[in-house]
Amino acid sequence: TGVTANVRRGSCDDALANPATTLGELAEMSGMATGIVSTARITHATPSSVYAHVTERNWEYNDKLPPSDQGKCKDIAAQLIDFPFGDGIDVALGGGRRNFLNVKDDDPEDEGKKGVRTDGRHLINEWAAKSNNHVVIIDQAGFDGLNVASSPKVLGLFSRSHMKYEADRASDKGGEPSIAEMTAKAIEILSQNENGYFLMVEGGRIDHANHASNAYRTLTDGQAFNDAVRVAREMTKTSDTLIIVTADHGHQMTMAGYAQRGNPILGLVMDINKDGSPSDKPSLGKDGKPYTVISFSNGSASPFNKDDTPVVRPDLTNVDTQAKDFKQAALVPMGSETHGGQDVGIYASGPKAYLIGGVVEQNYIFHVMEHALDLRNRAGAK
Repeated sequence: TGVTANVRRGSCDDALANPATTLGELAEMSGMATGIVSTARITHATPSSVYAHVTERNWEYNDKLPPSDQGKCKDIAAQLIDFPFGDGIDVALGGGRRNFLNVKDDDPEDEGKKGVRTDGRHLINEWAAKSNNHVVIIDQAGFDGLNVASSPKVLGLFSRSHMKYEADRASDKGGEPSIAEMTAKAIEILSQNENGYFLMVEGGRIDHANHASNAYRTLTDGQAFNDAVRVAREMTKTSDTLIIVTADHGHQMTMAGYAQRGNPILGLVMDINKDGSPSDKPSLGKDGKPYTVISFSNGSASPFNKDDTPVVRPDLTNVDTQAKDFKQAALVPMGSETHGGQDVGIYASGPKAYLIGGVVEQNYIFHVMEHALDLRNRAGAK
C-alpha cells in the first residue's frame, strides 16, 4: 500500500525509501476534503491505500511491525491519525476500533475487551484532541446525533474489528449505520468544502462472506453496497462528480445448471419440464441428489472427504439452502475460499467517465481519477 514495486514485503527500510503518492495525499495537498468509508476495519487493505505507506498490509497497529522496526516505521492506524498533508483525512467511518486503543484501554462497547496497541498511544483521544471540531463516534446514536452543518472532522469506529454483515447489523450492541447511511453522511460533510472532495467507499465484507463460502451474506452485503452507490448518485450531479465502481479482484463463486426463470438465487436448481414449463422437482446430479444454483470452486464447505474414504455428497432435498448461515458447497476443500483471477468490471459516470472502457490494468483507474481532478496541478499550486 502506498509504495512502489521496488520493495520487499515486510521491509520497513523499503517502505521508507520507496513511497508512492496516494490519491488521498494529492487531494489533501490540493485543498480538497477527503473521506473513507468501509464496512471493514478502516486500517484494512483498501481503505489504507488512501493514506498509508506500508510494505505489509497486516501492519494495522504497532505491535504487528517487527520489534526492530517499531518506532522507525509507523503502523497504519498511526498513519491515519498523523496524516501530514492538508488538514488530514476529514471523515473516516468503519470498523477497527481496537487498533486505535492501547492494551490498557477498555473498549467502550465490548465489555472486557481491550485495545491492542503496545506503544502507549490512545489514537482516538489524539484525534479528539486535534481541535474542538474533531469528533469521535462509536455507535448509531452518535452517528445520528452528528452535527453535519458544523463540517466536523469525524472518526467513526463502530466495531472493535470489522463491522457486522448487513444481515447481522441489527444485532450490534451499540448499533451500526449501514454503508449507504455512512456514504450519505460522508458526502454531506465533505461536499461543504468549496474545493471539492475525494471519497473512497468500500463494501469490504462482501469479500469476507465469499471467503466463508456464504452466498447469503455475500449477496446481501452486495445489495447494501448497491444502495450506497445509489445514494451517492442521488446526492451528486454527473456534471461535476466522477463516480467509479469496481472491485480489486474476483472470487470463486459460480452459478450452475439450467435453473427455471425466477429460480431463487440461493435455492436449489429447479427442473424444467419438456414443454418448457417449470417443474416442482429439483434438478439432480448423477448421484441422484439436488444441487444449489450457487457453489464455489474451492472453500471451507467442500463435501469432499479429507482422507481416502469414498466421497459422499450431502443430500440437500430437505435443507434450507436460503438460510443466512448455509454454506454453499465447494469443489476443493480449503480453510477459506480464495480470490479468483478473472477480470472485474469497472463502471463510471460523470466527468472523464468516457476514459473507462475496455480492458485496462488496475493502476489505470488511479490515473483516470487523478486526471479528472487535475490533482497534481492543483496540489502544485498549493
